[in-house]
Amino acid sequence: MHSPQPSRQKLRVAVTRRLPEAVETRMSELFDVILREDDNKMSRDDLAAAMRGADVLVPTVTDHIDAAMLAQAGERLKLIANYGAGVDHIDVHSARQRGVLVTNTPGVVTEDTADMVMALILGVTRRIPEGMAEMQAGRWAGWAPTAHLGGRVGGRRLGILGMGRIGQAVARRANVFGMQVHYHNRRRLRPEIEQDLQATYWESLDQMLARMDIISVNAPHTPSTFHLLNARRLKLLKPTAVVVNTSRGEVIDENALTRMLRAGDIAGAGLDVFEHGHEINPRLRELPNVVLLPHMGSATVEGRAEMGEKVIINIKTFADGHRPPDLVVPSML
Repeated sequence: MHSPQPSRQKLRVAVTRRLPEAVETRMSELFDVILREDDNKMSRDDLAAAMRGADVLVPTVTDHIDAAMLAQAGERLKLIANYGAGVDHIDVHSARQRGVLVTNTPGVVTEDTADMVMALILGVTRRIPEGMAEMQAGRWAGWAPTAHLGGRVGGRRLGILGMGRIGQAVARRANVFGMQVHYHNRRRLRPEIEQDLQATYWESLDQMLARMDIISVNAPHTPSTFHLLNARRLKLLKPTAVVVNTSRGEVIDENALTRMLRAGDIAGAGLDVFEHGHEINPRLRELPNVVLLPHMGSATVEGRAEMGEKVIINIKTFADGHRPPDLVVPSML
């Protein structure tokens, strides 16, 4: 780790991963910031030490901050300004009990993640990775009328699981592609929003799943959504159905999904997130009808810069003695 010249008036901010250069530079101008020399995930001991020595911690999704970790933080830490929208890796309840505020960066990743949903839908249904593999291996013998046949997305029923910002952005894109939009959500959308999105609401997730051609998971990981798509629910899907997940891997029982994909009980899957982080079920890698991406949903230059700007605004607002604009409270979870 290295740090610019400290100033007694500035909050001491510890960053757990490398961030875009412009974000790190701006943080260095505003705060007494401790930046990373490398981009490896911090060990628990290093993370605990960073928390003890800082007023503000800027973690990412790879940093698991549970109650035991927070107990080691000491009295100095007052704000966890997460670099990312999801906060399921942070024990927000324990943090608040210890007087530590938690903020995130909502809204920034919406459009980029929705773009990736469509990319995965097209990747699976049009067999794009299979075509790329054939080209890269030099096996293509030329065009043929029956080769590489995928399926048209226009006219298919898309079931969106979780109709927050990202789910709604997916719905708008799906409309342009001529898909029929359906959704299941904790709360039904207002009638005018439903009409604008041309979306059909299903109070019963089970009933929706049984009727969809494509399922897009856009729900956060919470205790109530863990394995929401379990083996029983996955068996409700049509054998021609495709599952896409750009949200959190824990929402799907990955082993059950793998078994069904291998058995041909589900036609395909596009996964950007996995139940056990970067430890992916090796049997998933072997399947030609599965598109796997390394958590790229929000990975745009513009998105990462905007995430950094939100983190900085949250810290600066807190430093000025005001409520941070993106404060996460337990009732939101």
